Amino acid sequence: MVLSLQNGGNAMHTRKNSGGLLPKTDLSRSRAWLELDRSALRKNVNALRQRLPEHCHLMPAVKADAYGHGAILVAKELNRMGVDAFCVACAAEGISLRKHGITGEILVLGYTCPDAFPLLEQFRLTQTIVDYHYAVRLNQYGRTIHVHIGIDTGMHRLGERCENIEQICHIFEMKHLKIDGLFTHLCVSDTLKPQEQSYTRQQADAFYHVIAELKKRGYSCPRIHLQSSYGVLNYPELSEDYARIGIALYGVLSTSEDTNRWKDILHPVLSLKARVAAVKELLAGEAAGYGLQFTADRDMKIAALTIGYADGLPRSLSCGNGSVLIHGHRAPIIGRICMDQCLVDVSQIPDIKAGDIAALIGRSGQEEITACDLAEQAGTISNEILSRLGARLERVPVL
Repeated sequence: MVLSLQNGGNAMHTRKNSGGLLPKTDLSRSRAWLELDRSALRKNVNALRQRLPEHCHLMPAVKADAYGHGAILVAKELNRMGVDAFCVACAAEGISLRKHGITGEILVLGYTCPDAFPLLEQFRLTQTIVDYHYAVRLNQYGRTIHVHIGIDTGMHRLGERCENIEQICHIFEMKHLKIDGLFTHLCVSDTLKPQEQSYTRQQADAFYHVIAELKKRGYSCPRIHLQSSYGVLNYPELSEDYARIGIALYGVLSTSEDTNRWKDILHPVLSLKARVAAVKELLAGEAAGYGLQFTADRDMKIAALTIGYADGLPRSLSCGNGSVLIHGHRAPIIGRICMDQCLVDVSQIPDIKAGDIAALIGRSGQEEITACDLAEQAGTISNEILSRLGARLERVPVL
């Protein structure tokens, strides 16, 4: 359990895991940080499991540092919940999980350079076959490597084309490749528009045709999977052996509309906080920030916050495009966001002082800014916002 005590802008978290108390994290010394609600994560896992048939297991995507949430923290919690399969973008991410004691299958979804093939074996990573020529190169390495074959059914990114049955069969014949799975990626399963639904069905049909052809020719098809987050939510009938849950695991979807549609079962895991570093008076006619892009039209009060674009705060939120929450009030961002700080208008916020907490994602009083809110103000999707949250932000598990 984790206790969060706030008093005068300070927050103290006491963390505990199965091995006992972890060192205290005194957030009174933190400039900017992420709070990770483990209870929300567990609720999301259970809700997603309930949407899947018993034979279909979660294979959470913990790539991009678990969408900014902290891959080690997230994967350890998932291991404790019985999750024993993960997917990552690159070998380096998988190696980091292994070095921190994460157990179970770890599937590398992306390309691994031939010089790094020994690491796949050393750290027991499963490699995606990105096309036939890559399979040949991997087989030439000469030692047994566990693989899943990617099948391109219409995204035209990675995977051997679904029409190339002969090449896929040849991959099964390569003696140094231990084929543990086949999968495809549904590229428009996030929308239920008729045209996109039709395309998703075409992709699924093409994938199942490959599986049928392989079985017809005597090849034993191991585990198969084609769902990601939106596939589970919008196409539960396509559940197979694994579901590669990504953004939904963290209680967020790509847009506010989607997130609101599933808010009864998905709960945001992450809050982004920073501190007020200084409070200043800005006189009418004075300018503030780089490029003097903001000029006060009245006497006002502004605050400098301890977070900037190096922490993942999009620079496109500059000049009033975004806001933060302090003491339950919204404070618009003024001027250009800097690398390590940003300025906000706090003229309407009483009793503000250095050290107070600002919420950039999360709740303050009765107000809330969601990851989707921030993303839409920045002109992007929540996936990008979360995955760009910087390494110098401390990840703190709570609850």
